[in-house]
Amino acid sequence: MKLTAKMLLTGTALAAALTGHAIAADLSPPVVIETPVIDVPEHVPAKAGGWYIRGDVSYNINRFKGADYMTSTGFDGYLSGDLKDNYSIGGGVGYHFNHNLRADVTLDYDFKSDFHGSSSGTCTYTDPGPDGILGTGDDVPNTSIDCTSSDTSGFKAWTLLANAYVDLGTYNKFTPYVGAGIGGAKVSWHSLVNNINGGTDQDGSYTHAGYHEWRFAYALMAGVSYEVSHNLALDLGYRFRKIHGEKMFGYEATSGTGVGVDDGIESHQFRAGLRYKFGGAKKHVAYVPPYTPPVYK
Repeated sequence: MKLTAKMLLTGTALAAALTGHAIAADLSPPVVIETPVIDVPEHVPAKAGGWYIRGDVSYNINRFKGADYMTSTGFDGYLSGDLKDNYSIGGGVGYHFNHNLRADVTLDYDFKSDFHGSSSGTCTYTDPGPDGILGTGDDVPNTSIDCTSSDTSGFKAWTLLANAYVDLGTYNKFTPYVGAGIGGAKVSWHSLVNNINGGTDQDGSYTHAGYHEWRFAYALMAGVSYEVSHNLALDLGYRFRKIHGEKMFGYEATSGTGVGVDDGIESHQFRAGLRYKFGGAKKHVAYVPPYTPPVYK
């Protein structure tokens, strides 16, 4: 049988069609990769509120504002002097309202601060007269002269304050803050020993009983805390404390002087302490499920 060109072309087309169909039948279906869905819960910030306790020590630079006292002619005596530096310890309990506001109540005890002062005024003496011998008829009693005394005492105090603070943000675990407090101080003055040695009729040593009274007090604070751990913070700060004036020492009958009223006590306190926070949530880390390999279908 003789093949024509038309027959060859038709056969070639049919063979190509059959071959393509066979190859297509041998191929697998297309691969479908399903991406796993990771359900990550929403991040919840750590709770800011919570109770805390604190303990502090401080070094105090004290300033005595002076005292007025009564003499035989009225309330015209003045006592000046210096209070030595001292130390105090204290503690308190407080609450964090949020990340920026907290408040606490503190009680501090000031160890004894020695007082050294002096007073000046008018004393009397008996002039022995021209013959220089006391007890003769030419004596001139009650001659007025200026005199000065040296005075010693001591100061201790309990200070109870309600305080509020504003934390100014946290930077690499450091949190600066400012604050203020108001309350009272139980001031205890030791007996005031008054020594006069100036050749007067009043020369001698006189003891005035010290007063122990509650007084109004306030404080202004600034400092920085460092986050040692989530619950523990180191606090370094400065506190200015003012204790208002009240009675300092009592009347002494022999010398005829007293009562003395001081004009207040100011203290520059450099404080260090620890704050421990209860029950705060640890820093939240968003949940990431374990890796699941993709499934091929």
